[in-house]
Parts: sequence; C-alpha cells; structure tokens
Amino acid sequence: MTRTKTFARLIHAEWTKFRTVRGWVLGIVAAALATVVVGLLGTAAPGGSGPSGHATGFPTGPGGEAVNDSFYFVHRTLDGDGGITVPVVSLTGRTEDGRGRNTEGSAQPWAKAGIIVKQDLVQGSRYAAVMLTGGHGVRMQYDYTQDRAAPVATPGPAPRWLRLVRDGDTLTGSVSADGTHWNQVGTIRLAGLRGTVQAGLFAASPQARQETAVGVGFGPAVATGTFGRPVLQGTWSPTPWRGTQVGGDAGTSGSYSNGLKGGFTESGGTFTVTGAGDIAPVVGGPAMGPAYSLENFLVGGFAGLIVVIAVSTVFVTGEYRRALIRTTLAAHPARGRVLTAKALTMAATAFAAGLAAAALVVPLGERGAEGRGFRVFPVDTATELRVTVGTALLFAATAVLALSLGALLRRAATTVAAVIASMVLPYLLATSAVLPAGASDWLLRVTPAAGFAIQQTLPRYPQVLTVYEPSTGYPPLAPWTGLTVLCAYAALAFALAFTRLRRSDV
Repeated sequence: MTRTKTFARLIHAEWTKFRTVRGWVLGIVAAALATVVVGLLGTAAPGGSGPSGHATGFPTGPGGEAVNDSFYFVHRTLDGDGGITVPVVSLTGRTEDGRGRNTEGSAQPWAKAGIIVKQDLVQGSRYAAVMLTGGHGVRMQYDYTQDRAAPVATPGPAPRWLRLVRDGDTLTGSVSADGTHWNQVGTIRLAGLRGTVQAGLFAASPQARQETAVGVGFGPAVATGTFGRPVLQGTWSPTPWRGTQVGGDAGTSGSYSNGLKGGFTESGGTFTVTGAGDIAPVVGGPAMGPAYSLENFLVGGFAGLIVVIAVSTVFVTGEYRRALIRTTLAAHPARGRVLTAKALTMAATAFAAGLAAAALVVPLGERGAEGRGFRVFPVDTATELRVTVGTALLFAATAVLALSLGALLRRAATTVAAVIASMVLPYLLATSAVLPAGASDWLLRVTPAAGFAIQQTLPRYPQVLTVYEPSTGYPPLAPWTGLTVLCAYAALAFALAFTRLRRSDV
C-alpha cells in the first residue's frame, strides 16, 4: 500500500473518530451558530439614519466606492473645452464646540476652497478640482479617491492663483503665487466626461476633531474661502453665478447647526463662499456616523473561536486523558502523520464552520441593518469573498494552533486558557478602546490576534481625517499579513508538538 493511501486512510480514521463523538460535532455547529447569533445581536441596535426608518445608503463614486460629496458650489455651465482662473485670497474656518458655541479661527487641515469641474450636481458624479487646503497646501483631487500635492511649494501667504483647464476628457490644474508664473499640479483624464459640465468655485470643511471625556469625537465645522474675480475661457452660460448646496445637509462629514450656514456673496467681483462637508471617500471611525462595515457583522467571530478552541483542544487532549493515544500510535506508528491527520481534520471542520457562519451572517446582517435605517459600507465582490473565505481560514488556523498546543501541553484547561489569552483576549482589548491606541496596535501586531485583520474592509486615505485605530475598524496590519502572523504561530506550535510527539514515549 502506498504512503498516500495509508495517509488517506489515517485522515479518514481521524474524521471518523471526530464525527462519532456527538459533543465535538455539536461543538463545531455551536461555533458557527455563536458567530451568527452574536454578530446579529451585536448589530441589532434600534433606530437609524434614514428617513422614516429606511436606509438611505452612501452615495457611490465612479469606482463604486462610498463617498462624501457635500459642499457649497458657486457654478455656471461650461459647454465643451474651457477653463477658469481665480485667486484664493483667504481660507478661514469656524467650528462648534461641545457646548454648541461657535469658534472662529483657522480652517480644518483638510478644509478646501478652490475651483472644480463637475459632471453634474448629482452626488458621486465625476469631477476634478484644484484647491487650497487648511493645512496641506495646494492639492489637485479628482474622482474622490485621488489626491495630488502641488509639486512645488508656493511661497508666501495667500493669495494663491488657481487654474483648471478642460480639453476634452483631460483636465490640467495649476497654481501660481503671482498669477503670472505657473506650476502644474497635475494632468488627469476623466473618461466619459460629458460635453456640458458644471464648473466654478467651492468650499467645504470636514468635521473638526475634538477631544472629549470619552475619547476622540468630531463636531460641525465650516470653511470660508474668499476669491478674487474669476477669469473664464471657453463657452460659459451667460446666466449669473448660482449657489447650490450639493449633498443637501452636507452628508455624513458635517451638518450645519447653530448658525454654521453655507452660502455665498458677491461684491465688486469678489466672492465669499462658505461650505461644510467634504468631497472625498467615506472612511470609518466616529465621523462615519450611524453605519456598519462588513466586519461589524462578524463581531461574533470571537465567540465562535472560543468554541473552536475548546473542541480542537479536547480532540487531542482527550486521547491523552483516556490513554487512547497509545492505541492510536500502535495502529499508526508514524507519529508525525498522526498529528498531521488530526490537524488537517480539525482545520477542515473549523474551516467549514467559519465559511458557513460568514456566508450566512454577512447578508443577514446587511439586510437587517438596512431595514432599520442604517447605512452599510459597500464593498466589491472580491473584498466580500476575501472576508468570507478569510474568516474560514481564521477559524482553521486557530483550530490548528489550539490542537498543536494541546498536543504539546497535554492539558485541556491550560491549553484553552493559553489560546484564549493570546488570541481572543488581545482582540477584545484592542477593539473595545480599553487600551491606548499604541498598545492596541502592538497587541494586534505581535499576538495571534493579528489574524483578525483578515476581516478588515474599511479603506485608509491620507487625505481624509478620522481615527485610524483598532477600535474604529483599522488594525495595524494588512489583511493577509495579519493572517500570516496567526499562521506562523500555528506552524510554530505544530512544529513543537511534532517534535515532542516523536521524541516522547507516548
């Protein structure tokens, strides 16, 4: 009989051993159910943000990403090719503190005032803009996710002269310190841009970051840009400049309140434009408002893993406790293969439990959240597949870690406590905001809990201000990197257990 057939029979024997013990089978089923039930209960908060309890959803950009597209727009129609040149004389801001009082001062670091060409006034439509920001100089941004800094720092205080020129689908942004000598910020292409577009001046300000007694929060803020007389090229509508609040109430990034209002005035060719909101991708954190991301529905994974850890441990320690390991090794003298067969059996069953749980809880959670008026952060099919299969791999790797430590320590209670303390506890501490951000990052880098990063879906963008911490859905490691850390721990534990089994008497 070949080694392959012998090993296949060994795996079959271990699987038969597993499925004939009702408690182990029920335990794996309970792991999947715990993941689903805890996930649904954890996201079952009443109420929502949509009108009459109905979900409104996020506006989506050209790539299907969730976007903020809320700003005050002073615009006219541009037909075909053309451009606009204007000096930005100043950019200031106002914020509302925790007591409802308005404070005037510097604009928020990513507050914006500049010129924009936008396909239409619908949220999520294509655009390109050149702008002065509150703390990041002159930028060219387009289609929400793209951001370019001016390649040459423009010296001296405001004004900054900005220029945006359209030539077909191509838009070129430039900046000048004196209106004569120009530096190009960028040239980009907006494929399929309509012949007739809306163009003009705009202002926007994301919410202001505030330190509160319970942590970091965000409060309403507006930005005011003062512009000189615009110089127009091309065929523009002869109608007067019109002011429009794109996005209604400024969306999720900052609503008007307590006298913080958007609008514009024109006097002697000078424009003053005030606006809130942002033109940017939506990210997680406090500023996202009442919304769920995909990993929120998988919060029950920690409960399911506790059960997987217990079953995986007992699957091997039970044989030592009853001295059945001698019988197993007598029937299959190749000790390393015995341990490998056990690990593969346990990994496969845990994988199946995790896959079933994730495939069930994600769509159920999404429908339930939307039905209660909550928005759900959209992801593409590839990301949803990665999270679903990744959750199954998380379960499988944890099962191998628990089984290997069980074979190494040969004490069920000690093993279960050790794996929970190194895997589940760090995850709960890091994501519950109990620890400082630095400590949370450290735990999710160097412990097996790093594997939970495979469930992460929220994007990071340097041009969007939020709280990028584990407690807001941002683990320090990339998804597959985090899972690799967990797999490395499982492989190390397996190697140590393999060595001990081969060298010991039993």
